[in-house]
Amino acid sequence: MKQHAKNYLSITKKEWNGLVVLVILIALVLASPYVYQLWHKDSTINQTELNHALAILSKAKIDSAQSNIDDSWIDHPVMFDFNPNNLPAEKWKLLGLSDRQVAIIKNYEAKGGHFYRNTDLKKIYGIYPEDYKRLEPYIDIPQKGDDYVPSHKLEAGATIEINTADSAKLTEVRGIGPSFAMRIIRYRDRLGGFYHKEQLMEVFELDTAKYNIIKYQLTIDPLKVVKLKINTISLPSLQQFPYLNYKQVNAIIQYRAQHGNYNSINDMANVAILTPEVLRKIEPYLSYK
Repeated sequence: MKQHAKNYLSITKKEWNGLVVLVILIALVLASPYVYQLWHKDSTINQTELNHALAILSKAKIDSAQSNIDDSWIDHPVMFDFNPNNLPAEKWKLLGLSDRQVAIIKNYEAKGGHFYRNTDLKKIYGIYPEDYKRLEPYIDIPQKGDDYVPSHKLEAGATIEINTADSAKLTEVRGIGPSFAMRIIRYRDRLGGFYHKEQLMEVFELDTAKYNIIKYQLTIDPLKVVKLKINTISLPSLQQFPYLNYKQVNAIIQYRAQHGNYNSINDMANVAILTPEVLRKIEPYLSYK
């Protein structure tokens, strides 16, 4: 038994050497932080330099706050036709620019800068894209030369009836070019006409910003809307109506075939697939004759 235990606990010379090496490595790892501290002293903080840096940071915060105070806009800008060259600062403010933006423009002019075309204003530092988009329809820079074509935009206060205007007439609206005019006409033809101005925002890429520019230049006559003869219209024709998808159109045609003509919007409500929101949107466009 004693001999068996002795054999079990005994180690070879190779194993003993390995154990010694392992102990030495552990000792080196444990001692390394202390050796590092002996050879690398922590640098002390220069309190003077720290105070100077804090003072600079504090001043920068104050300057930033003052800049934000100066960079203020009026809540309700007044839009009017204007030539950006030598426009008084007060009128720039009326158009909705901040004191800081006006100062940048005046500094540009003081250095000999001049606006030759509408897009020159967009290049001014501090004029944001949304500012230019709002101002561009009202920029009126006098042109010279034989190739000058005068603008045929609406005079202040003039309006156009949206349901009867052709694409050429629509381009007289400030903010509507040929491309948007065609989009409006195409959508109007599919719809049958507009009942209220907000429907214009359903036209592709006609967002809130552009709508706010054009809405006061347009009027709408609901009597000009072409109504859908819901009791005789065919499936392909009804598919063109933008407020209905194919399943809804098919359900309307099938219900009519099974139950007879519709007499009111209440009959349309019996078509299960038509939600109250859809019924509200399509009601002004339906004729039951």
